[in-house]
Amino acid sequence: MSERSGIGYDSHRLVEGRPLILGGVVIEEAHRGLAGHSDGDALTHAIIDALLGAAGLGDIGQHFPDTDERYAGADSVELLAEVNGFLTEHGWRVDHLDATVICEAPRLSPHRDEKRDGLLVPAANGPEAAVVEGLNVFPIASLAEAVGLSAREVNVKFATNEGMGAIGRGEGIAAIAVATLDRLS
Repeated sequence: MSERSGIGYDSHRLVEGRPLILGGVVIEEAHRGLAGHSDGDALTHAIIDALLGAAGLGDIGQHFPDTDERYAGADSVELLAEVNGFLTEHGWRVDHLDATVICEAPRLSPHRDEKRDGLLVPAANGPEAAVVEGLNVFPIASLAEAVGLSAREVNVKFATNEGMGAIGRGEGIAAIAVATLDRLS
């Protein structure tokens, strides 16, 4: 088998009047959301770019241009699932995802510590679901399901920018992701 890795990055301004969505999860306590043509989900966008880059299949803007009204307000996790199908068509399987969300506010680290015992997470090699006890699932479950991975094959971390730059001033949120793909046999 041939293994490849890709890196993705995305950032969006925070604006009033939009929900904050990261990894397909609405952050209820956020007072502002991310500007964007779709739902503005910077975490999922970074993952999509990492996947496409690993496969050598371009970037998110080529596949889902912000000039195309079909993607206005689109659910980014649905776009991620579409990319997963595209990868399969080109002979690739997602092996692992690792991402970091960088923002000052709202503080996302409390979500990292949420443990959701008994959550059903799709198994990587079939329709069965595995019960994951005590595993951090925010927003891992939605991302894992979209690409057919188990929750243990997806990692999401949260960091601040230590008050530096536009992100440090709370003007936006960024995300960086690494994806590993394997060739289908």
